[in-house]
Amino acid sequence: MDNEPQQLAERVTELEIKASYADDLLDQLNMTIYRQQQQIDRLLAEVAQLREQSRNAMQEGAARNPRDELPPHY
Repeated sequence: MDNEPQQLAERVTELEIKASYADDLLDQLNMTIYRQQQQIDRLLAEVAQLREQSRNAMQEGAARNPRDELPPHY
């Protein structure tokens, strides 16, 4: 019976250690998700910019005269 409080204290200590590791892991995972979301946001902005550039290039290409595109030796 004298050993029972000591065993209980050891179990509580082990649970506190595990909880601490779980908290650290959760913080790391949250930071990973945050960084990934930042990267996704940057990529979405880049895709939008590329779409706009493509749209502008297509509009400019349609407005040009195909004869203006001939090489100089023609």
